[in-house]
Amino acid sequence: MVVGGAEDYSGVMTSETIADPELDPTATYVVAPSRSRRLAARVVAGPRAETFTMNSPMTGAPIAALPLSSAADVESAVASARAAQARWAGTPFAERKRILLRFHDLVLTHQVELLDLVQIESGKTRANAFEEIADTAMASRYYARTAESHLRPRRVLGAYPVLTQTRVLHHPVGVVGIVSPWNYPLSLAITDALPALMAGNAVVLRPDQQGSLTALAAIELLYRAGLPQGVLQVVLGTGSEAGQAIVDTADYVAYTGSTATGRRVAASAAQRLVSFSMELGGKNSVYVTDDVDLDTAVAGAVRACFSSSGQLCISTERLLVHESIADEFVPRFVEAVQAMRLGTELAYGYDMGSLVSPAQLETVRAHLDDAVAKGASVLAGGRHRPEVGPYVFEPTVLEGVTADMRCRDEETFGPLVAITRVPDDEAAIALANDTEYGLNSSIWCRDVPRARGVAARLRTGTVNINEAYSAAWASMGAPMGGMKASGVGRRHGAEGILRYTEAQTVAAQHLLPIAASHGLSDKAYARVLSTGLRAMKAMGIK
Repeated sequence: MVVGGAEDYSGVMTSETIADPELDPTATYVVAPSRSRRLAARVVAGPRAETFTMNSPMTGAPIAALPLSSAADVESAVASARAAQARWAGTPFAERKRILLRFHDLVLTHQVELLDLVQIESGKTRANAFEEIADTAMASRYYARTAESHLRPRRVLGAYPVLTQTRVLHHPVGVVGIVSPWNYPLSLAITDALPALMAGNAVVLRPDQQGSLTALAAIELLYRAGLPQGVLQVVLGTGSEAGQAIVDTADYVAYTGSTATGRRVAASAAQRLVSFSMELGGKNSVYVTDDVDLDTAVAGAVRACFSSSGQLCISTERLLVHESIADEFVPRFVEAVQAMRLGTELAYGYDMGSLVSPAQLETVRAHLDDAVAKGASVLAGGRHRPEVGPYVFEPTVLEGVTADMRCRDEETFGPLVAITRVPDDEAAIALANDTEYGLNSSIWCRDVPRARGVAARLRTGTVNINEAYSAAWASMGAPMGGMKASGVGRRHGAEGILRYTEAQTVAAQHLLPIAASHGLSDKAYARVLSTGLRAMKAMGIK
């Protein structure tokens, strides 16, 4: 199948032959050379830039060759973005809103090609790829319609009631640098850029090399929606070169990726006194209480554990089951896992796709082998399935995982989940919190007030009740991010756009200065002001 190659972006195409000498013409999925060249033209890279070739996890075969940006290219991109930013910041909110709403429509209209690219680059199922389409459209609509209200000047109480009139303004920081990962190549590359743009910033984006085509296709749609040229620049390259160059030059850094890399990014940004936000790793838990609809909980737990083959920061690797229902829940869950349909086709109908690379496959194998060697039992899965796809690994369920096993505390980032039986809510809370991470959690319980009580004691940035992860993720008006080693700052909601601004307080004083005046001595002034402060407290003034 050849993807792209037509102006209507209709997805899988067969109308163009493969003629790129750098690619294998017999590959099952290859992006049409004309399409990849058009996308590559948006990358800031020198005329003699080296290229890299991406392979698809669906087949292991090459799919496209794209240019690599050097550190100098990144500096050039930031300079160009900075030059464009001042003009963009002067664009009325109404026009910014129109652009994002047009982009919303374009994403939905051209979703077939975007779905193809997401699958080809990440290996996930089409249903999981559609999550990215929906997320991008929802973020576009939300910030198009709320950015102005989040950012408009705000009156606050001044030092003296009436006499001190104070406003809080929000200015764009300038150039926002975004370093996004491979696992959600559309959503995580684009949805962080949208509020940055709506706040009047320019953006320099470095998508992961494995997600480059998807990000470039989406950016092309943003420009078709009317985004002025130069406001959003794209660079490609390794994290150590292109990613680091963004951290070294941007006015703000938004990073999504591993906790280990996040610590290095934070240290680099701190040296420059540049603000940053990060969504990092997770070791997320699902708690199935004794008060639960078993059929609903089983289906939800399967989604929580194995969506995107477990390559989702907010997916589950710990399944905590109340012991009073475990003997009934666990067999049902194992049966549902064993019935999952595995596939690597550009079509709906599969429950799980592929891991993204040999490295991810090796991590899953290593964690599984370590656990089994130390006494864990495999209840389902546990096998590599190369006949389905080169990096496909069965959804795997373990029981008997202990603290000396790597998968107990390390993030696997693959289709491996450990079941633990717990006697009560207290034990579930303690175990869910017993990790350095704090990104997401899920509770399944008929008694929602009880579940809310449990949720309030979980040290995770998001908690879903009777849903795997999508309820909190899709609540665009609410902040999303991690506690502890799972991140700093939040995306979505007011926090998701205000992070890209500098707050400024402007206070105008009228009639009386905030100092001794009109013949009062400093001592008399202090006495008068003390009386006034007591009076304001008595009147309930904040």
